[in-house]
Amino acid sequence: MKKNDKTVWLPYHPSQIPDLPDGLSYAFWDGSNALPGDPARVRFLVAQPAPGAERVLGWVLPSMRNLEVLQLLSSGYDYMIPLLGAMPFGTRLATGRGVHREATAELALTLLLALCRGLDQFGTQQAGHRWQPQLHSTLAGKRVMVIGHGAVGAAVAARLGAFRCETVLVARTARPTPTGYVHGVEKLPALLPTADAVVLCAPLTDQTRGLLGADALALLKDGALLVNVARGELVDTPALVRQVQAGRIRIALDVTDPEPLPPGHPLWDLPGVLITPHVGAFTEAFPAMSIDFLRQQLHRYERGAELDNVVWTTTGTEAGEQAA
Repeated sequence: MKKNDKTVWLPYHPSQIPDLPDGLSYAFWDGSNALPGDPARVRFLVAQPAPGAERVLGWVLPSMRNLEVLQLLSSGYDYMIPLLGAMPFGTRLATGRGVHREATAELALTLLLALCRGLDQFGTQQAGHRWQPQLHSTLAGKRVMVIGHGAVGAAVAARLGAFRCETVLVARTARPTPTGYVHGVEKLPALLPTADAVVLCAPLTDQTRGLLGADALALLKDGALLVNVARGELVDTPALVRQVQAGRIRIALDVTDPEPLPPGHPLWDLPGVLITPHVGAFTEAFPAMSIDFLRQQLHRYERGAELDNVVWTTTGTEAGEQAA
């Protein structure tokens, strides 16, 4: 392969990524600056790691008629599905599965602990300058269900062990794993009433959309906790609002449906709701972790090896799911 035969557009300056393979040509494009060249020459495009990437990609992808790989730095790819038809036949879509694992699992545990210990309520008291001790719960001895056993779900489950929880694992298909038995999603109606807390880490697919609908939410025991670090569309939002309004459950959401959550939405002001604005993956460690992943992925591409995390090709074949 001669140098410059294959062009790669990166959301980081190439100088920020050490040890890039020599057989490729690189340009910086993060979606906010002018196109650095002819998009028809691009063979490997890395999408910018920011919400709304699909809006930028929507107008440039039709011009990338020689594209071979679209590399996302998100764990999910549901937002890209409407654009798959804009990519040339045979283009591979790959995700950044694993890049977000540690940070997202950390936030999931933070939100779960905050609900257990009433930090949302104490925050309200602090804003009102009220010193009012309250008795709250603890994770120790609680039955915590983790739905989704991909990279993030497995990392959440591993961390729960330190809190002496009984962890129940649920995913698309039942299977034994080194960390415990994973129940199939068809067992949810029987398992939900037994859970003290539920942490959602599953991908958004046709099968998981509305996974926790009104009937499923009604199965949760009074006082149950729900944390969602996956996608807002996994939960029926109006039904969720009704359960919180009734005082049956308390929730912490890093993702919502709709997203961004509009001003005036009842979730903003309901007692028993803790909201973070889809920040689970984004810490100061993200650039270094994503750069390391990209370097390895580009070396695989340059030598013609199988790429990590390919979830789709434009033959219409889904290669897998990022957090099953």
